Parts: sequence; structure tokens; C-alpha cells
Amino acid sequence: MHSAEGTGKNIEQAIQNALLELKASREDVDIKILNEGGFLKKAKVLVTISEDAREKYEKKESLKKELVEEKNDEDFAEEFLNKKIEKAKEKKVKIIADEEISDKVKEEEEEKETPKKEKVQKQKLAPEKFLEDMLKVLNITDFSIEKEEDEKFIHYNIASEQAKDLIGHHGECLFALSYILGVACEENGKRLVLDIGGYRDKRKESLIELAKRTANKVAKTGRYFKFEPMDASERKIIHTALQDDDRVTTLSKGEEPKRYLIVFPKEYKE
Repeated sequence: MHSAEGTGKNIEQAIQNALLELKASREDVDIKILNEGGFLKKAKVLVTISEDAREKYEKKESLKKELVEEKNDEDFAEEFLNKKIEKAKEKKVKIIADEEISDKVKEEEEEKETPKKEKVQKQKLAPEKFLEDMLKVLNITDFSIEKEEDEKFIHYNIASEQAKDLIGHHGECLFALSYILGVACEENGKRLVLDIGGYRDKRKESLIELAKRTANKVAKTGRYFKFEPMDASERKIIHTALQDDDRVTTLSKGEEPKRYLIVFPKEYKE
């Protein structure tokens, strides 16, 4: 389940009810107001796992499903071996012993799977080669590519005076290129993230400062503030920066790619 509706006497309570149903934290979701509530009406919101956090929750759901469907180890092992023996008989494999049959069938399956794996790997490109070729096509010759790797991500940073034009307005081109890199390339099964000239770190710092200034303004005036449309990763930075601020609440509204974020007082009223 990637989304849930929540209701409550106000928007904040509706959000908390939806988060409880999803078993998700606030920084991992996008929130859409369906009904702001009012006299004798309950507030209603739609809470959806954000794209950059969806993989984490899908893994949790998959693990839960596997645990629920898991059979008794002894019965499962016996059923597995019987199926392999029957398959081996159909292929006229001489039965010497149950263990040998199981090993033989396992080897045959691994041999069949190997070409499939190689085919999938060939469909994906090497990240650094992909970036080098892309830059050459764009006539960017003076550059270097830096690589950093952690448990979940592999970060590539392009350092070049010529490449600054690839960032675009508020990183629009950069985010598009990063998405293409993740789709076209693969490395160690980790998510690939592209940066140019350390833009992401600089942008993160400026967004955090902007979030704090906006929270102060909203708390002082009692009026909500609407940001211009931005990337999901940038919305998450603002959500996270203000999640512990007990004066304001953040919500994402609209549809991609024009989804935007608003900040308003927690006790917001029309």
C-alpha cells in the first residue's frame, strides 16, 4: 500500500491518522489536502509514499509477505526436493541419489539462468562511460568525474566549468540527467545520483535556510506560503528541515512535474 486517506477534526490530525495507517514517517510522504474541513466537517487528506522513499517501503512489504507465506522448513525442503526429482526424471537423468539429483538439477538451472543474467547486464551501460560519451557529444572536453559510494547510493559529480550550463534553472536539467543516468546505467545494484559542480550540496544548504526563513514568516503573519514547483528531492529537504518546527506544517500539492509545497501554521484556519 503506497497511499492512504486520513480524516480528523483538523488537517494535522488527518495527516497523523493517514501516517499511522501507512506506517510511514512524515519526511517520506507527499500530502494532498482533499478537504480542509470546517463547521461540522472533518478535514480529509491523501498521504502518498514519495517516489524517492518508495523503494524502502516496497522492500518492507515484500519481506513481510515472505514471512507470512513462509512454510515449515522441513516440509518445504521435502517438497522442493520432490519437484526437482520429478523434473530430473522427465529429462531422463539417471537417479543415483537424492542429493546428487538435487545438485544436478541445480547446476542445470544455474546454466540456464547465466545467459539471462548476462543479457540483462548487457542492456545496462557503465555509468562513467555513459557520462563521458554524453559530455563529448555536448562538446564538453575539459572535465573530471568524481565518484563516491555508500550503502545505498553511488554519487557521480562532474567537475567542469563548461558543464555548469547543464544544471539549468534550479537544477531542472541536472535532475533530468540524473534520472536518465539511473535508467540507462547500473552499478552494484545501487541507485545512481548525478551532481554537477557540487550543486546539490549548495542547493541543499540554501533550501534549508529558505525553509527556516519561510517558517518564521508564516509563524509571524499567520498566512501560508506557497513555493514554486520543485523536484521531489528538494521538497523532501524542506519537509525534513521543518518537521520538528512545532509552529508550522508542510504539505505537497499538485501533480508531477508541477507538484509544489506549501508551509502554513499548524493551527491554520480560513
